[in-house]
Amino acid sequence: MDNKLIDSFSNTIDTWITELEHYSFPELTATPFTGGWSMGQLYMHLILETNFYIEQIHSCISSNANAAQPLGARARELFIINSFPDEKIEGPPSNAFVPQPGSKQQLVQALGNVKAAMNAAAVAISASQFHGKTQHPGFNYLTAAEWLQLADIHLRHHLRQKKRLDANRHQRDANGTNQYE
Repeated sequence: MDNKLIDSFSNTIDTWITELEHYSFPELTATPFTGGWSMGQLYMHLILETNFYIEQIHSCISSNANAAQPLGARARELFIINSFPDEKIEGPPSNAFVPQPGSKQQLVQALGNVKAAMNAAAVAISASQFHGKTQHPGFNYLTAAEWLQLADIHLRHHLRQKKRLDANRHQRDANGTNQYE
């Protein structure tokens, strides 16, 4: 496995961890005026999804199941450009049920756990004798390394959403209608 994958993932998740310092707990759980997720729900989504990707990695490196199954055309393009398109992507209906965090400390700890688990998974990928794949609902079959790359792509994609949420928050602050007080 290419160490650039885990290095990029680690840098991206470190950005999320560092950015968390800029929010109070009420700011994290405030729902934007425009609807959608709070910043805390965005963080919870990232934690839940990345943990799912780590589970997929462990499945891939524990057998050769589905090794001959193809990667989807959309996924191939995604991995070549190493990014989602710069557009809002409608996720599955289950995204409507992303919970609010219980505390800011819960997010800090969970992000640290995700980073440690992914770093351990990267070591396991390199040591594994297996080359299995698991199915992604939209991209067909992914290898362990592709799941790792997708985790980083996913985290970076949501930095754009974070930027929009921050702009919305700062706009409210400028208008004197800060709902976080």
